[in-house]
Amino acid sequence: MPCVPTHIGLNAPEMITRFHQFRLLVALTWLAGAVGGCSSINERMGPAIADTLPAWAGGLPKDAPPRKGTPEYDAYMREQERKRLEPAPANANAAAPAPSSGLEPVH
Repeated sequence: MPCVPTHIGLNAPEMITRFHQFRLLVALTWLAGAVGGCSSINERMGPAIADTLPAWAGGLPKDAPPRKGTPEYDAYMREQERKRLEPAPANANAAAPAPSSGLEPVH
């Protein structure tokens, strides 16, 4: 019979219980941090963060309109309305037929 110790000084069920308790503690700590992080971003902080992010990192592009509720937004909307009401410029090239490439259409 080989010489194998039957008792090595560790209680396996107790170790498993402690490991599960440790995993639960880590999961609860992570969950508390995630919830705390979400609650810290409020309605004023979110747009400020988005405005400061560069476009390559997912921020607003340079030609994005201003945020609603700001004086810049009101001026932007007045300019858009002025452009919308402005008559379309007469295009002399619109009445001319498109240049033909010499090929007949295929039907």
